[in-house]
Amino acid sequence: MLIVASMLVSLTACSNGEASETAQNVPESKEYVVNVKVEKLTPAAITDTIMLPGETEAIYDVSLAAEQDGLIEWVGVTEGDSVKADAQLVRIDLEALKAAKDRAEANLTMKKHQLKRRRKLYEGNVLSREELEQAETEFTVAETNLREAEVKYEHGIVVSPVAGMVNTVNVDPGEYVSKGNPIANIVNVDQIKITFNVPEMDVRFLSKGLTAPVVFDAYPREEWNGVVDFVAWKADPATRTFPVRLIVQNTDGRIRPGMIARASFVRRSLNDIVSIPLFSVIDKGGERIAFVEKNGVAEARTVKLGVIDGDRVQILAGLNVGENLIVAGHREVEDGVKVDVR
Repeated sequence: MLIVASMLVSLTACSNGEASETAQNVPESKEYVVNVKVEKLTPAAITDTIMLPGETEAIYDVSLAAEQDGLIEWVGVTEGDSVKADAQLVRIDLEALKAAKDRAEANLTMKKHQLKRRRKLYEGNVLSREELEQAETEFTVAETNLREAEVKYEHGIVVSPVAGMVNTVNVDPGEYVSKGNPIANIVNVDQIKITFNVPEMDVRFLSKGLTAPVVFDAYPREEWNGVVDFVAWKADPATRTFPVRLIVQNTDGRIRPGMIARASFVRRSLNDIVSIPLFSVIDKGGERIAFVEKNGVAEARTVKLGVIDGDRVQILAGLNVGENLIVAGHREVEDGVKVDVR
C-alpha cells in the first residue's frame, strides 16, 4: 500500500511539472496592428472644370471663284505660296477686257468734248435745248459704260482678299472658265478658331473673353491658351448643345485646320472645402468609404463626393477639417482596427 501511494504521488508530481513547462513554452498571441500613413485635412481650393473636344479651323478660309467667263491668261501662284492681301493670283481674259476699257475711256473723252462744245453753241443760241440734252445723255451713258468696263476689268483679276497661304489652285493657264468656277483657296492660320459643343447645363458658366487651356491630340504634352470669342445664343436643335468658339494664337503655324483639340472650361472655383486624393476612397458595394485615424484606431466614414479635379475630389459630407485621413494602408484596415502611424 505504501509503495503504491508513493508511486501515485511521484506520477502526479511529474504530470504537474510537465503541464507547467508546456504552459511556459506557449507564445502569447500578438495584437493585430496595421502600419499606415495619414494626411491631415486642411481647408482646400478646387476647380470645377469640363473638358470638351473640338475641331480646328483657319481664322480665314476663303474659296475664290471666277466672276466672269473667259480664258485663263496667267496664274501667278501655286500651292504652298504665301500671299499678301490684295495680291494678284489669276488673270482672266485681261487683254480683251483692257481693250474694252480703253475704248470706253476714249468714248467718254469724246463725249465730254462734244458736250463742252454744244454747251457753248447753246449759250450762243445756235443749238436747241433738245440737242444739248441729247449730248448730256450721251455723256452720261459714256460714263456708265466706262464704269462697267472698269468693273469687268477688275473682275478679270482674281486677288486674295486676305493674307495667308495658297491651299489649292484649281485652274491652269489656257483653261476656259465660266462664272462661278472655283479658282483658288486661301487659308490664314495665324490664328485658329475651334468650335466646341457645350451642354446646356454648362453654357451658363461661359462668356466672351474667358480663357481656357487647350491641348491638341497631335501635341499631347503641350498646352495653348484659348480665348472665348463667341457663345451661341441658340442651341443646335440636333444635339441640344450650344456652339462655343475659342481663338488660339498660331504664329508658328504648327496647328493645322482639321486637328482635334480639347479644351478645359472652368465652371466654378470652390474655396475652403475638404478635398482628398481619389485613391483614398474605397467603393464597397456602391458605398464610398474613407478611413481616418483617431486615437490609434481606424474609423470608417461614409463619404459623399462632389467635384473631381485631377486626382483629388471634393468631400461634401463624412469628413471634417483637422481629421487624419489614412492615405496608405487604407485597404488593409477595417473599422476599429488598431493602426500605427508611420
